[in-house]
Amino acid sequence: MLREIAVLVNPTSGRGRGARLAEPVTERLTEAGIRARWEAGRDADEAADLARRAVARGVDGLVVIGGDGMAHLALQAVAESGTPLGVIPAGTGNDLARSVGAPVGDPLAAADIVVAGFTRAQDLGRVGDELFSTVLCAGFDSRVAERVAGMTWPRGRLRYDLAVVAELGSFRPQRFVLELDQEEEQADALLVAVGVTPSYGGGLRICAGADPADGLLDVAVIGPVSRHELVRLFPKLTKGTHVGHPAVTMYRAKTVSVASAGITAYADGERVGPLPLTVECVPGALQVFAPPPR
Repeated sequence: MLREIAVLVNPTSGRGRGARLAEPVTERLTEAGIRARWEAGRDADEAADLARRAVARGVDGLVVIGGDGMAHLALQAVAESGTPLGVIPAGTGNDLARSVGAPVGDPLAAADIVVAGFTRAQDLGRVGDELFSTVLCAGFDSRVAERVAGMTWPRGRLRYDLAVVAELGSFRPQRFVLELDQEEEQADALLVAVGVTPSYGGGLRICAGADPADGLLDVAVIGPVSRHELVRLFPKLTKGTHVGHPAVTMYRAKTVSVASAGITAYADGERVGPLPLTVECVPGALQVFAPPPR
């Protein structure tokens, strides 16, 4: 039985939607007999400290109201602690919420998932000391992520779509060197994506078929295509039907190293750092509140 839940809010996510949801979501939890109160850090460092302190005092769960960036911050505190993470989607991408089955358009229904109390384990990716829960991207898509991070309009997937259009004119394929469980692969590619879960960018299923509980990372490599072909390929990412395209190569591995010149990697929409880097799958490291299996 859940006794105490810490609620961590990103008040600026979704152009203030996070702040507007803080009270109704917390009330939903307290109405179910759970001791809950919400807090918001003045900056990312303070928010991370609030998350760590909540876990240290032994709460029965940490709930974040925000997007993938807020979840990324919180999972650094809850990973491998046994404290489950609940996600109330209120951001731009909300891809972790999608992977756990939280309804993106209904925050109170997402709160009800926490109230129900069912949890399951999911894998995480690790780069050095940093963990991520969805997809790490490098190449064209990380350039898009960098542009998205600097945009304040529009909301949701459309922001990502506009950033894609803006980057189309300048990005060219680059040489990537991959090491997949110590097997080397080289490719000229537009992008390399390493996924724990299938989607990034607000529902783009770049790593279609990724299972967040199989102990493996899914790797998508999109090779050189014309600008026209990339425009045709892009809509297929929503359904994951790009996988059969001749320019797309998929791999699975426990450990993936990625190298290329002048590329910065992003994960969960957050800057990770320049290549080269190595990603390791950490099986079952994250407990999440999720709908019970049917």
